Amino acid sequence: MPTNATSSRHHRTRADHASEIAEDYCEAIAEVESDDEECRVTDLATRFGVSHVTVVRTIKRLERDGLVEKAPRKPIQLTALGRRLAKACRERHQVVYRFLLAMGVDPRVASVDAEGIEHHVSPSTLARFRAFADEHRGEDDQTR
Repeated sequence: MPTNATSSRHHRTRADHASEIAEDYCEAIAEVESDDEECRVTDLATRFGVSHVTVVRTIKRLERDGLVEKAPRKPIQLTALGRRLAKACRERHQVVYRFLLAMGVDPRVASVDAEGIEHHVSPSTLARFRAFADEHRGEDDQTR
C-alpha cells in the first residue's frame, strides 16, 4: 500500500494512542509509589474508572513490555524502564501544562487538556512549547 503524508500522520496518531495507556499507567504507578505506598490493581482500577480485569490485562501487557513487575498478591512495581517512561511523561505533561497556562488557559482546563495533548506532541513541538512557556513565565508561576 502506498504511503503519503496523510497516511503517515494517521500512522503516528495511531502509534501515539497505542502508547498512551502504557504511559498513563506508568505515570500513575510512579505517583502512588512516590507517596511511599504500594500500588495495587484496585488503586489503578479506581483511578482510571475501569474494571479489575481491564487493569490486570493492561499490567500483563506492561510486564511483557518490561515496564512493570507483578507477582501474585504483591504490589505492582515499575522497572527501571518503567520509571524512565513515567519520568519522561511527567516532564512532558508539565511542559504542556506550563505552555497552556502561558497562553492564558484556566489552570483546571489546562490540567485536563495537558493530559490529552502530552501524548501527541513531537519532541520539536515540545521544545517550542517549553521555550514559549519559559519566555512567558509569570511572577506567580508555580509550575516549575
